[in-house]
This record gives sequence, C-alpha cells and structure tokens, in this order.
Amino acid sequence: MNSKKVALVVGAGDAIGGAIAKEFATKGFTVCMVRRSAEPIKAYAETLRKDGFDAYGYGVDARREELVVDLFNEIEESIGEIEVVVFNIGANVPMSILDTSAKKFFKIWEMACFSGFLVGREAARLMTPRKKGSIIFTGATASIRGGSVFGAFASAKHGLRALAQSMARELGPHNIHVAHVIIDAAVETQWIRDNHPDYEKLSAKDGVVQPADLAKNYVMLHEQPRNAWTFELDVRPWVEKW
Repeated sequence: MNSKKVALVVGAGDAIGGAIAKEFATKGFTVCMVRRSAEPIKAYAETLRKDGFDAYGYGVDARREELVVDLFNEIEESIGEIEVVVFNIGANVPMSILDTSAKKFFKIWEMACFSGFLVGREAARLMTPRKKGSIIFTGATASIRGGSVFGAFASAKHGLRALAQSMARELGPHNIHVAHVIIDAAVETQWIRDNHPDYEKLSAKDGVVQPADLAKNYVMLHEQPRNAWTFELDVRPWVEKW
C-alpha cells in the first residue's frame, strides 16, 4: 500500500467540505473529496494540485452502498491509508409537514443519515484493525432542535447524531476518535449571501461563519490527544443567540 496518509471528505461542496479538505491538505494529508457530481469536485481537486497539494475528486452517490464500499477500497488500494473521514452531507431542505411526501422525507433521510451510516461503517471497518483514525460527522442546529418546517431534516440530523454517539462509545476503546460538529449558524456560502435577510448586517460584524475558520476545528479534533478527546463541538459566531 502507498504510504500516504489520507483525509477523505464526503460532501465536499464549494464551502464547508472544500475548506475542510484544503485545511487537511495544508497539514500534509492527501485529500480525497467526494460529491455526487464528478465534474466540479475534480475541478476543485485540480485547483488544489496547482497550489501544491495532493488532491483527488470523486463523483459518488453516498446513498448507494456498493459505491461507498468501492470508493473506500479504491482509495486504500491506489492512494493510501485513510486516517481521517469527514461526513459532511447536508440536505437542509425546508418544507411544511403538510407538503412533505414520503418520497421527499425518505430522500432527505437517505442523504443526511443513511449515507452517514454507510460512510461511518466503512471507515470503522478499516480503522478498527489498525486501532487508529478519526471519523467526524457534520451536524447542524437541527441535530438537537427540530425547527418549524424542518421535520424531515431534523429527523435525519437527530439520527446522524445518535449514530455518532453510538459509534464513539463503541470505537473509542479501539483508539478511534468519533466526533460530531454542530454548526449553529449561517455559513458563508452563495446561498446565504443570496437568501439570508440579515446577511449584510451579520457579515459586517463578523456574524457569519467562515468556512476556512470552521475547517480548523476539524483538524483540531483529529489532532487532539486521546486523553482529552471531544465528542461534540458546538460552533457558532460570537453574536449568535442560543
């Protein structure tokens, strides 16, 4: 096997996931980034390579078990040992319970919870025999509080948090750090810039989470000594009410 140490980020979009991957790359990791659409993530990987980092992009639907299994096997066989896995798929879709079809509910659960199970399980299967590694799940306000018109999303994020708790208790004794990051705030993205009613006001007073700053927390979690591991990290800007 290649001797490279690998950080795998599943759900590496234009903001949080991409920033997490870049931060691990600055720490000497080869980064493997995944999203459903191959073209944009391959383009971002090329951008990182031009900046001197070792990066790869994959188009994978993380809801499909066979594709997730194949992804882990391919990276291990052709690139290196996966040391860090970050699950960062969101599915933050608001809709009234009156308009939520079974199909929509199931799709959101698949994206935000079931795919987290598939990714977490494959990471655990590789890391347990080695007795090392970090598995980090990205949560949201909905992980702990079900807001109005976010029933499907909240149920999925609550489920992901419960999965992370269970995995942390099972895998901790095997020297595998499982962590859950709750992001309780607006994050600097094009969607927030276009849709948040208070974006300009919040941004002016440093009230919007910057992906690059957020990403440092993920590296910190991986680098923590095992006598002081954090399971849940609750992140919000200084002006956010909670």
